[in-house]
Amino acid sequence: MRFERAELVRRYAISLASLLAMLLGWEVFARVGAYPAFILPGPQDVLARFAAYSATGRLWPHVAATLQEVFFGFSLAFSLACVLGYLIAHSRPLERAVLPVLVTAQALPIVAVAPLVILWFGFGITAKVLVCALISFFPMLISTVVGLRTIDPRLIEVGLIFGANRWQMLSMVEVPLALRVFLGGVRVGLPLSVTGAVVGEFVAADQGLGYLINLGRGLFDTPLMFVALFILATIALVLYEAVVLLEHVVTDDGQL
Repeated sequence: MRFERAELVRRYAISLASLLAMLLGWEVFARVGAYPAFILPGPQDVLARFAAYSATGRLWPHVAATLQEVFFGFSLAFSLACVLGYLIAHSRPLERAVLPVLVTAQALPIVAVAPLVILWFGFGITAKVLVCALISFFPMLISTVVGLRTIDPRLIEVGLIFGANRWQMLSMVEVPLALRVFLGGVRVGLPLSVTGAVVGEFVAADQGLGYLINLGRGLFDTPLMFVALFILATIALVLYEAVVLLEHVVTDDGQL
């Protein structure tokens, strides 16, 4: 596989240019409108607040708490989606029994479910991890099922003819052929896990970036809220791009 470095550089250059243009437009809008910082802070105000708050040492524990929730929540959702998706893909009766329940659960707003999860599992990290898993689980489940079911049955038959056992079929035929579709679900599920962590922290937390947003809102410290929002956006973007890069590396023609 040939890694298209020029294409990669071009893609990130365009993204960076778009980001800089957005920041410039935001700065001009904030300055021309002469909005006070507690209404609409400019990028310079947010950067100054970031420097001041991070210098106190209080910012990074919040970042670490959110990242911990995202890691464990996504790991749980990933594991369950892989196992259950594989079983559903190979069993129509199981699909008819389980999928309607999962679809119904997915239709419930996470902001309505999160308080119940907090009530049942307490105010610790367990509840936040479960909220992360709930919101990121379904896209990966569906992508697993779709990816496995789009495999050409003739390829499965060839594997069986050559005497492949269940593990060999999974590792040498099904996973490679379903990987692209599955990674599409991971692209969606991984950034959603960040959303799940923030929702859990909104409901009940004493640390995390969601808690920091609530704190800034209560103190009318809008620049602090923007600091937390930008860190969350950065985390989600980095995770998404990591999956894109992984897809490009592990597939022959991954699209950048």
